Amino acid sequence: MVALSPVEQVDEVDATTFQAEYKRPARPVIIKRLTESWPARRKWTVAHLKERAGHVVVPLYDSQPSRDHKHQHAPAARMPLGEYMDRLEQGENDLRLFFFNFFNTIPDLTRDFDYPDVGLKFFRKLPVLFMGGKGSRVQLHFDIDLADIMLCHFGGPKRVLLFAPDQTPWLYRVPFSFSALFDARVDQPDYDKYPALRKVHGQVAELEHGDVLYIPPGYWHFVKYHDIGFSMSLRAFPRTPGNMARMLYNLLILRSIDGLMRKTIGQPWNDRNERRARSKTHKRLQSASGQAG
Repeated sequence: MVALSPVEQVDEVDATTFQAEYKRPARPVIIKRLTESWPARRKWTVAHLKERAGHVVVPLYDSQPSRDHKHQHAPAARMPLGEYMDRLEQGENDLRLFFFNFFNTIPDLTRDFDYPDVGLKFFRKLPVLFMGGKGSRVQLHFDIDLADIMLCHFGGPKRVLLFAPDQTPWLYRVPFSFSALFDARVDQPDYDKYPALRKVHGQVAELEHGDVLYIPPGYWHFVKYHDIGFSMSLRAFPRTPGNMARMLYNLLILRSIDGLMRKTIGQPWNDRNERRARSKTHKRLQSASGQAG
């Protein structure tokens, strides 16, 4: 695994402390007791979610990179949430529920939590769910909206590896994408094939039921589920002009270009971007090594 240090943990945090020690310096933190009074902390189990929302058809994603003409955000399958959770209990570890907005589809779930009083202006119509089974993983990526994220975790434990934006030069980012190369794994690095990963330094968060992880804007994250678990992210969109401009560029320009090129060119476009991710990163590494020498 690449070089990692543990994310700081606190039991509680007030808005003033959160802004001064975590938001402004962009430092991740795990808040252990933030959800202590939420109904979700007591009620959100596999059985409970199946009972309340098992009929809702949800999009599901696998851990494989999109190929050919397939859009990089296209789901691999759709099925009722209850059927999907049955599969998780039977050992399914590839399909994941990813960024599912339940504000309109399962509105009664919004009564089970409160928006944290930490000085963030949350977008209240975008509470999103993530879910996975034992062994499933989420490819290293950063969120294109550059939001401040409060990731509220329930169920079985999962590991989140975090990397600050200044680590981007060594993470093999794929052009016109918000992900790293699929095989450039920070959890099982192949240093012979991806030598730039030796320069990477990140943090690790081991999340348990009820924990809340603060992820600052632009942070890369890789997720590994140790057991069936589900998380809800509460998001505060960027307020600074710079991040607002970057968010709009990501959403309106980069994503549109990638979608169009995948649709018209297909796999040659993907292959070209993967080659460039390797070549640009290795050129950067060579330059850094030369300067060090």
